[in-house]
Amino acid sequence: MYKKKKKFWAKHWDFITLDTLAALLALAVALFFRFDKVVGADKIPHEYFYEHVLVMIIFVSILNCSLRDPYTGIVHRNKWKELMAVCVHSFVNLAGILIFLVAFKYTNIVSRTVIFAWAGLMVLFMFAFRVIFKRVIRYRKHDDSLKSSMLVIADSGTINHCLSQLASSEYVEYKVVGCAIIDKNWVGKKIQGVPVVGDCDSVFEYIRTHVVDEVFIDGKNRYSEELLAERLTDLGCTVHISLIHTEHLMKNRTIEYYGDYITMTTSMHMATNREAFCKRLIDILGSLVGLVFCAIAFIFLAPVIKIQAPGPVFFSQTRIGKNGRKFKFYKFRSMYTDAEERKKELMDQNEMNGLMFKMENDPRIFPAGHFIRKYSIDELPQFWNVLIGDMSLVGTRPPTENEFVQYELHHKARLASRPGLTGMWQVSGRSDIKDFEEVVALDTEYIRNWSLGLDLQILFKTVAVVVKGSGSK
Repeated sequence: MYKKKKKFWAKHWDFITLDTLAALLALAVALFFRFDKVVGADKIPHEYFYEHVLVMIIFVSILNCSLRDPYTGIVHRNKWKELMAVCVHSFVNLAGILIFLVAFKYTNIVSRTVIFAWAGLMVLFMFAFRVIFKRVIRYRKHDDSLKSSMLVIADSGTINHCLSQLASSEYVEYKVVGCAIIDKNWVGKKIQGVPVVGDCDSVFEYIRTHVVDEVFIDGKNRYSEELLAERLTDLGCTVHISLIHTEHLMKNRTIEYYGDYITMTTSMHMATNREAFCKRLIDILGSLVGLVFCAIAFIFLAPVIKIQAPGPVFFSQTRIGKNGRKFKFYKFRSMYTDAEERKKELMDQNEMNGLMFKMENDPRIFPAGHFIRKYSIDELPQFWNVLIGDMSLVGTRPPTENEFVQYELHHKARLASRPGLTGMWQVSGRSDIKDFEEVVALDTEYIRNWSLGLDLQILFKTVAVVVKGSGSK
């Protein structure tokens, strides 16, 4: 799943918030200098009026940002350009407040000293806040662990220009981890510091075994590019094609800019910024509530687990997340401590046809573990994974490392979104599904048709499944 890049003024909500806080702080300091008192703590002349001005500053600041879009290219500005931008922004805020004062006939109440001091302090505070915050942003932009992994596919004639535009770009949200040359076998070489990891034959094997979030295609044959893009999209990759126009209209497409390239971007599903924000907000709120239940469950489960199966209360395991990322996965332990070793002895009793293990009356589960698993109480610690962003409330179940290394190419499509506590498979009677290919089909169906409504529908169904204690073994 791919989140579209923000194209409207609200994408800079962080700078909007900082600028608004700077304007409010400037007024508070100006009032303190003029009256030697703080609003709210001690009475100042016409305090109610200045409280109204504080509210009006918030309104004017947001209106200023929405009408002017003053943050275009803000990260790339030097200090002098930023100072000029801050002066213009502050002047517009001042003009808005002056209009408010005249319109409501407050000019005979307001202190001129406060207004002029506020204007000067606003420039000072706003400039300082922006400079400091931009340093934080630039530092984070250079942190590769926060970026998506991009693979560049091009021919030998265009690869140098392509990498010069993409791999050397500053303050971008991706990192070029490798390139593939489609007309020559240069595997093992480096171009502009970027390793050549494949050619037209081996690039899919590299994608299968490595973390690849996005693929940028720059070639000469439009038809072959589109066929390649469709195949990569089916694998869960987000694909960017260098183009001016295309006759083959791919679904889930959007036009974006990478360096001096105009690209058509396509993915299994396109989430709007609002949808992505709402999904993450629901995850955070839901995980906080879930962790409260987890803490309560711990009080009762910890002694039971310790008595029936001495060992740690929590079970942790490395799982595979979005597009092949590894993360530490947590559960309440419901099996004996030697469960992983005994699993090898029970493989011939596996009820699943494919790369998952399911067995009724699993002897590795201790007595209370059956109750814990029946009502999915063992899953509660995963709310921590949701809170820190490794997982989502709704998604696809993350495979183990052993399962992942056996994946065929098309299986990786189910990893195109962040893994979830629950999903289509869980609410479709997971104990009745014996074929792993059916699991893959359900997961890819979820990703292609994702919506906030679908997530809510799955969450409600999950609650019903958990209360009934059905669908789990």
